[in-house]
Amino acid sequence: MLIGIAADHGGFDLKVRLVADLEAAGYEVVDFGAHELVMGDDFPDFVIPMARAVAGGELTRGLAICGSGVGACVAANKVPGVRAALITDSFSAHQGVEDDDMNVMCLGGLVTGDALSWDLVQTFLSAQFKGDERFMRRLEKVAALEREKVPQ
Repeated sequence: MLIGIAADHGGFDLKVRLVADLEAAGYEVVDFGAHELVMGDDFPDFVIPMARAVAGGELTRGLAICGSGVGACVAANKVPGVRAALITDSFSAHQGVEDDDMNVMCLGGLVTGDALSWDLVQTFLSAQFKGDERFMRRLEKVAALEREKVPQ
């Protein structure tokens, strides 16, 4: 499974730890940065390229991290084909994939501890989309929004 990861200064330390944990667990990781801690860098510079790679099928799933996780989630969801959510509990980490085909999980590097973050990542990566008709129908409605040229 090819996993992309991206973080700004607020998520940098957590990203470094997660990359090490993911690689130790046998995942192939593509690190979109930040590659060094630079206070005041901007999460879209790292999250958007990673989200585009997920949407384009170059990555299986993505992890986006900023201080709270909110900004990373907002940015990732602007990329058509990305279904990102800020995750803080194990139920949402698997249910978001199973029912909503979530392909990017967002974390708050300043608010979610290391042990919980690793548990959430493992749960997210092990979950599989169910593909039931009702879930497909709902996803098509979301995809239709992405295809609109003029906002309603």
